Amino acid sequence: MKAILKETAGPGFVMKEVPKPEKLGPREVLVKIRRASICGTDVHIYKWDEWSQSRINPPLIVGHEMAGEVVAIGDAVTQVKVGDLVSAETHIPCEHCVQCKTGRMHVCKNLEILGVDRNGVFTEYAVIPETVLWRFSKEIPLDYASVMEPFGNAIHTALVTDLTGKKVLITGAGPIGLMAIQVAKASGASLVITSEVDPNRIQMAKENGADIVINPAEQDLVKSIYTITDDGVDILLEMSGNKKALEDGLKCVTMGGEASLLGIFGGSIDINLDSLVIMRGITIYGITGRKMFDTWKVADELLKSKKVDLSKVVTHVLPFEDWEKGFELMLNKQCGKVVLNLD
Repeated sequence: MKAILKETAGPGFVMKEVPKPEKLGPREVLVKIRRASICGTDVHIYKWDEWSQSRINPPLIVGHEMAGEVVAIGDAVTQVKVGDLVSAETHIPCEHCVQCKTGRMHVCKNLEILGVDRNGVFTEYAVIPETVLWRFSKEIPLDYASVMEPFGNAIHTALVTDLTGKKVLITGAGPIGLMAIQVAKASGASLVITSEVDPNRIQMAKENGADIVINPAEQDLVKSIYTITDDGVDILLEMSGNKKALEDGLKCVTMGGEASLLGIFGGSIDINLDSLVIMRGITIYGITGRKMFDTWKVADELLKSKKVDLSKVVTHVLPFEDWEKGFELMLNKQCGKVVLNLD
């Protein structure tokens, strides 16, 4: 079967023929991958940055966002059957630790990640534990089912608190930030403001329903927010992983407001917690992944009911063999989500 691999330590991937999996563990499932989408994490691994060098052990089949069809199941599998259409939660829990036993599998202390710690889904067939498979509704197109995992990031970040009637600032309009705009609107936010510096993403933020888009490279974000809102925003959704965006975003939150942080900063950052958070009574939520499987249920319902339109986020659907073009688009930020079609 064809697969995209990080074959050796260093930049880049290769596509090559590898053996199709033949053996399944008792609770493992063989999935025929029909769509796979490219994530920012895949780009980090492609570039072979510092994080990748410390985490990835080549050779490894990469990729973790997918939609596919169950073609074989292990002897003890009970949650899916052959023919089911599935997407996958990429956080693979141990199911035994305190977190797993108390409804917090997404922060399992023994967590493994699909396409990072074990072979992933940029391939024609993938072996995936039944524990992390989600049978998505038949009304959801495969292209959009393949991005339910990052869509879940947007949902978890936005809906960790009640957005009804709230003024929301989203810092960063990458694909997950764009999805969060639609989630906030669908959830009853009274005003959704987005900050973004990239011209293409500014346009996409508008297309995805942002009420106001501010370019912080051209306008003072904090002054602009207080001019618009008088008292600041109720909720900050930080999607950029940029220190300046976080610091200014916190300044924009009204006293006693809330901040939900998904962006990854890549190391230590220096901000004044006394003045920005503690003395202003700000509640901060750290977000990683998706709640299993609360977030997936919400994602399914939003897509099935068409309350969220991912055609405004999925900008490219390419043949699997054109994966290099997909990564080029991602590296140059010339796209939203890029989906690879394996049919």
